[in-house]
Amino acid sequence: MGIVNVTPDSFSDGGLHASPEAAIEHGRRLHAEGADLLDVGGESTRPGATTVDPAEELERILPVIEALSDLPIPISVDTRKSSVAAGAVRAGATWINDVSGGTFDPEMLRTAAALDVPYVAMHCQGAPEVMQADPRYGDPVAEVREALRLRGRACLEAGIRLENLVLDPGIGFGKRLEHNLALLRRLEELRSLGCPLLLGVSRKSFIGHLTGAEEQRDWLAEGRHDRPQDRIGGTVAAGLACVQRGADVIRVHDVRIMREALLVARALQAPETGPGVD
Repeated sequence: MGIVNVTPDSFSDGGLHASPEAAIEHGRRLHAEGADLLDVGGESTRPGATTVDPAEELERILPVIEALSDLPIPISVDTRKSSVAAGAVRAGATWINDVSGGTFDPEMLRTAAALDVPYVAMHCQGAPEVMQADPRYGDPVAEVREALRLRGRACLEAGIRLENLVLDPGIGFGKRLEHNLALLRRLEELRSLGCPLLLGVSRKSFIGHLTGAEEQRDWLAEGRHDRPQDRIGGTVAAGLACVQRGADVIRVHDVRIMREALLVARALQAPETGPGVD
């Protein structure tokens, strides 16, 4: 899933593709690089982000979705709002990716059911404005799994078909480093929920923490910072681990690099054919 942020303030590439023209060009480039679907969003949900008015969100994304809908791949809308989801589907989107799992807008689940498109329900402890203030868990994997189970049940009760339901544990959304690592290490435990899993680890801050960039003060003295776009190596490692542990979809900024890594990993895992060597 290639990421198309039509926002001025996304954590990784805020403003880079904020205009419809730039976003459309970026989406087409991601498709050419091998994206299997594109996720178009008009509201940043980075830590500390505030909500965007639905009309403004639609104004940002509709021209992009309309232009990209002629591609031979699904277009997803990344939104927490039912009115935005409905407008995006009318414009050509065929997936809904909701970081709130239907908890932000009480009409979202019924709307997704009526639209009858794949719906991604993500786990987030708290709203983006406050989610990283003080996230706490006993057993993060057990608690996130149970929360996703309950969200999945709510989706089905609202009329979303099981075959349209995708779950996302929400790496980096209301979670500290140790919570993210536990979820990634024990991702197989979420497979028992019986739904496809989507994982978004691309360029996230836990990668910067693991590489120690924040502690490299000599870099900071030279004006070099741990920028999200410099976390590609860690993103590839995390993405491969997610797929090996059962992720069905990975949401990434760097499609070409991630696709190359996945193709090589898949070839190395394939059983050998032909005669052996004595």
